[in-house]
Parts: sequence; C-alpha cells; structure tokens
Amino acid sequence: MHDHTEETDALALKIFEYAKARTRLDPIPLNFPKTEAELDELCGETITPDGIGGITALELFTDVLEPASLSVDYTKYLSFVPAAPTESAVLFDLVVGAASIYGGSWLEGAGAVYAENAALEWLRKIAEMPEGSGGVFVPGGTVGNLSALVAARHEAVLRLGEDRPARFAIVASKESHSSIEAAALVMDCDVILCETDENRRMTGDAVAALLDEHGDRVCAVVTTSGTTNLGIIDELRSIGEACRARDVWLHVDGAYGGAGLASSRTHHLFDGLELADSFIVDPHKWLFAPFDCCALLYRNPERAVDAHAQHAGYLAFLDSHGDKNPSDYAIHLTRRVRGLPFWFSLATHGTKAYEAAVDVTLDLTNAAAEMIRHADHLELAHDPNLSIVAFRRIGWDAAQYQAWSEDAMNSGLAFVTPSRMDGEPIYRFCFVNPRTTTDEIAEIIDALR
Repeated sequence: MHDHTEETDALALKIFEYAKARTRLDPIPLNFPKTEAELDELCGETITPDGIGGITALELFTDVLEPASLSVDYTKYLSFVPAAPTESAVLFDLVVGAASIYGGSWLEGAGAVYAENAALEWLRKIAEMPEGSGGVFVPGGTVGNLSALVAARHEAVLRLGEDRPARFAIVASKESHSSIEAAALVMDCDVILCETDENRRMTGDAVAALLDEHGDRVCAVVTTSGTTNLGIIDELRSIGEACRARDVWLHVDGAYGGAGLASSRTHHLFDGLELADSFIVDPHKWLFAPFDCCALLYRNPERAVDAHAQHAGYLAFLDSHGDKNPSDYAIHLTRRVRGLPFWFSLATHGTKAYEAAVDVTLDLTNAAAEMIRHADHLELAHDPNLSIVAFRRIGWDAAQYQAWSEDAMNSGLAFVTPSRMDGEPIYRFCFVNPRTTTDEIAEIIDALR
C-alpha cells in the first residue's frame, strides 16, 4: 500500500494542480448541498475491497463531493462566522500533512511547536497579556473554552481543598457562546446567568454581585470579546477587577472577535483583556487561517499543566525530558500542528498585512450599515460591533426569512441565513473576508426587496 508507484506520482501532480487552481479560483462559487440519496446515486460504493484508485477518488471529490459542500471563503458567505484563509496558509496546510509531524510533545515536534509558539506569542502581545503567558492551538473554540474552564475548576479545587463545594458553577451571560453551556454539562457544573446592561454587555458590578452571592461555588467567570451573534464585547476591565478582588478565574472567549485586537481601530475595545487568566481566539475565523485552529492562551501556563498533563508508563520518557509539551495545556494528547498554517501566513505576509486586512472588513461593515440605514425595506437591529451587521427585513415573518435564504443559497446569490434577537428573526452579515466588495453587499440588499 505504501510502495512508490507511477500512479502516486501522477496523483501527487493532480493534487498539486487542484490546490494551485483552487487557491487561484476567482470567483469562488458558493456550491450547494445535496441529499444523502443524491450523493449515493452519484458516488456509488467508494470503499471497496480492491479500492477505486487515487485518481478516480480525487475526481469523485472534485466533481461531486466538493460541489456538494459550501465554500466558506465565497465572498458572499456572510452567515455564522465564515473563513477566508490566505493562499499561503492553505498551501502550507498541504505541507503540514505531508511532513507527518506529531505535535503533542516538544521532543517529537520541536521545530513545528517552536513556530506555533511564535504565532501564539504575537497573539499574546496584541492581547497585552503578561510575558510568560502561553498555551497551545486546539481544534476550535469549544475545545478551547472547555480546556480553559477545566483548568479554572482545577485551580479552584486546589485553592479551596476540603472546603470546595459539591458542585461548582460558572458565571456567564445569555449572550455567551453555546459552547459554555456545553462545557458546563461535560464538567457537571451549573451556569449562573448574569444580567447584561442596555448594550447587552456583562458588567463588573453585575458580576461582582453574583460572586458575592454565590461565593466559592463559582470557579470561573466567562466574558466574551465579540459575541458570535452581534459582536458585543463585555466590560472586560471592570469584570477582571471584580474577579481579581475575589480570586476567581477570568476566561475571555474571543473565538470570533479577538481578531479585532490586530487593528488599531478596534484594539481599544478590548481594554482589560490583559487581566484574563485564559483567552481564546480562532485564527480560522477572522485571522485568515484554514480550519481548524483555535489559540488558547493562559496567563500562567503551569496552572493549565497541573490540570491537563497526562501521565502513563509509556509517556514517562517524555516526562523525564522536562519539556513544555503542547499536550499538557488542553484536553488532548494526540494533536496535529494545526497552528502552522497560521504561523506560515503570518511569517509570509507580516503583521501589518493582517491589520490592513482586518481594517478592510471593518470598512465593509461600516459600508453595509450605511446601505441598510438608507434602504427603505430594511432597518438596523443593532449598531454594528466589530465586523457584524444585524438587521431586519421590515414586514417579514420567520417563514419569509427562511424562504429567502434558501432561495438565495440555491441560486448561488449569497449565503445569508436568519438569526434571532430577542426572540425575533433578523439577518446578520459577518464580514471576515477582505475580498468581499461593496457591490456584492449592494446586490444582496437589493435582492431583499
């Protein structure tokens, strides 16, 4: 199976040709999904005793499977949080796979982990976390949040000893990401919902009141620096000060919005983030890396090691080296060096290019908001935050929102799906792709008439 053949040479060339063509594709199509029955008919049996051959399998992917999968880098893919990886990051992802590097230990992946740490260090600097802060790249924000909260609970257990509560709790707001509730379920913790202010932000006063009320039950407070739905940033400084005064772990979920730290235009919105005990940001969202890539940073990485390091007989050799192993900072052991494409893109283009690209998406946000303000069939639902514009289609009910979105997707016009705000349907544009144009935004707005 591993013997080198002429067929593998031909397959390599085909794959390189595909990667080169895909990164140069302009325009990028949206594509549209197919049903399982449709794919059954088009694909037939793909896993067979004798195999179908690499060339045939690749053609099946390029002709059938890829067109049945939406392109998240399509310029009018504006739902959820899309992605817009640089060509250099995408191409280097091929290198990562080909290099066959294990990224769980320094001993086995020193060079690759060194590069990942350089990318983490840039994130640490723009977040203004203290020197010595560090961490690891994990698959996504859900794993990042869970890993940080497990470390927070472990810290509370060590601090409280026998006085610890039978069941811990996490303070978060109703605007926080769904992964926080999922993490609490996995950890068998409660979630205490904190009221938000008129701007939907969690505040230091509100958090302080809950911490005083619930005391040592609370092992962590989760703030958000850019909510997924509306891009809202909590009052990080006042919350951080409340947590510091009570010795409670502060976690900042910046999975989407943390990329705003890269721009001088939005950096000030994150004032107080440097007080965090842990922080996540997903480069595969707004920092132009391919899926999947979440950066998890700890103020004191050794506290994470205490919570997460795994010990076993066959791992003793690694332990004896005393290295800082990436596997020790999160809920994982085996790991791909998923931060390398992000590092390669940063190294290739430079941090100034990253700031410029984020600024382009901020310009798109402002332009879209202005178009909506002047459209008689639309109204802003919330003043724009970061790169998200939430708006209503005047006079439509939820069914009409859904129907328009499906028609727009099936026709290839755009991928703009309904969301909800205060129980009512809204649309939202999430701009992370600097290739999106104002003409394309205007086209969508006009189609909503």
